[in-house]
Amino acid sequence: MPGHPTQHEKATHFRALHEGDVPFVIANPFDIGSAKILAAMGFAALATSSGGFAGTLGRRDGQVTRGEALAHAQAVVEAVDLPVSADFENGFGHAPAEAAETVSLAIGAGLAGCSIEDATQEGERPLYHIDEAAARMAAAAAAAHATEIPFVLTGRTEGFIRGVPDLDETIARLQAYEAAGADVLMAPALPDLAAVKKVCASLTKPFSFMAGIPGRSFPVEALAAAGVRRISLATSLYRAAMGSLEAAAREVRDNGTFVYVEDAMTSRDLADYMGR
Repeated sequence: MPGHPTQHEKATHFRALHEGDVPFVIANPFDIGSAKILAAMGFAALATSSGGFAGTLGRRDGQVTRGEALAHAQAVVEAVDLPVSADFENGFGHAPAEAAETVSLAIGAGLAGCSIEDATQEGERPLYHIDEAAARMAAAAAAAHATEIPFVLTGRTEGFIRGVPDLDETIARLQAYEAAGADVLMAPALPDLAAVKKVCASLTKPFSFMAGIPGRSFPVEALAAAGVRRISLATSLYRAAMGSLEAAAREVRDNGTFVYVEDAMTSRDLADYMGR
């Protein structure tokens, strides 16, 4: 395709990826450099990570503003020719209209998709009531499907990482979000492959699995057999990068050696990835 793909073309391709014969991996950069590396490595699509981006700002997940998240997402969109989705947490507001506005702004930023979750960011009530969450999803879906861009909205339930590890409740919520208009469904931290298979069988729309949780990050082949259509890497690449940084710095501090340099990416390698 000559030139750069349009937003419509990228969103169309992103939607089609969910309908393939095997699940695709959507890789999660945490800055522009990592986005360019992942694009050059051949991943079919990228998605921002709320936790990874927050980490680059020295903050915890959930401490990034909507404006900051949108600016970061738009920068990733402009850095690569791939479809980009964004993790926009709960839509940065409790009201359905606020979730809808976030989705509209996501389309304006050039994104091919985004996710809206049912976590409140409030300790005393970790999740919105299912009816409230479904109303928020319906408003987000109306905004997602209001333009000619075939935008992909992911509806995400957070029970297994927010202290509500109930599989039946998780399935009921995913079905409610599917009925509300979400195009893809997601539930992080499902306990085992049997649960993944049960969730996938309960839905008619694609299910996105989130890798990155120790003991609950199953191989692609097994996830494909369970019915998964998309696999997200979430914050795991950011954590891996920071883990390597810490290990290298500890070697220098404690041993006074630089063995890590032999295994690290060279400046020429990095320049190749950056297109220079």
